[in-house]
Amino acid sequence: MDLRQHQARPAAAPGQRGGAVRDRCHADSSRARPAADARRGAATHDGAADGLTGALRQSRCCRLSRVGEISRALYRAGTGEPVLLLHGFTGAWHHWRPLLGDLAARYEVIAPTLAGHDGGPPYEAENPMSFPGAADHLERHLDELGVDTAHVVGNSLGGALALELAKRGRARSVVALAPAGGWSRGDGETERLARFFARQIRLTRAMAPRMEMIMRRPSVRKLALRDAMRHGELVSPAEAVAITSAVVGCTVAEKALQSLRTDPDMALRDLDRISCPVLVASPQFDRILPVERHAPRFRNEIEGVEWRTLPGCGHVPMWDDTPLVVQAICEFIDRHIAAPAVADELALPAA
Repeated sequence: MDLRQHQARPAAAPGQRGGAVRDRCHADSSRARPAADARRGAATHDGAADGLTGALRQSRCCRLSRVGEISRALYRAGTGEPVLLLHGFTGAWHHWRPLLGDLAARYEVIAPTLAGHDGGPPYEAENPMSFPGAADHLERHLDELGVDTAHVVGNSLGGALALELAKRGRARSVVALAPAGGWSRGDGETERLARFFARQIRLTRAMAPRMEMIMRRPSVRKLALRDAMRHGELVSPAEAVAITSAVVGCTVAEKALQSLRTDPDMALRDLDRISCPVLVASPQFDRILPVERHAPRFRNEIEGVEWRTLPGCGHVPMWDDTPLVVQAICEFIDRHIAAPAVADELALPAA
């Protein structure tokens, strides 16, 4: 299955399936294009987050569909195998927007905003930020949504939480895109990441009052988003504002940075307990979690893990090469969907 040649089907809005006709955008296959081509239209959705206009972004080879949107806290659409999408630190569910149309056309997609993040439920103030603690919040949310198990796709922090859910038996399979938590005690990565995120959060908050004006220029979008993606200039101004505004709205940021600075054990543990299929996909140009420093533990400690590189992509790869990421996700999930029961076919004939 080559989803680069796959014609994207429109995603159903919540409560619908296949009945609504949706707009579809097509991008050319060139590596870059004039900034005006990065956005052909926007849709405003009821309950959308502040600053979210539903702009449809185009990057090379992308085919995006306008999709249903439930609230700032949750996107849920489609039918079929449940696929849970978990965004990264200081993000929100709309970080998955480029691939929601393709995925919701094939599966039931559940994309929550994580606790303590912009639009998500509160993170319990008395608890320190940790991977197990964040997974506890997430499990409670899944229980409320009636989701027992799902194929879990996570990026960065979301990738770490996907692996935490796998340890707890709640993942049918895992696709971890640039997962966090693969550092080792004493390697200096937690201190480096704490400094990096503290600087990014400080700069983003300083720009917040003028964000809409600043993000009008493609060169500024490329610079502002360079750590997350290689081609930030192709993100529409509205989407760039939404991505950066989510940083400002992350209420758990200081708590997480404090844990990175003070907890020497702030890393994923017991990866050998994972028994479901796992794909770790590493972006070639990840500036936040470079593969050479963050790959070894996943490769060595997760039994049967599959590995692939995402060429030409940055840390949040679905914005740099949407079809490549959709293809990686769908091929892996489809290989691990439980086969239908064949008990009737195998039953002995009645005497």
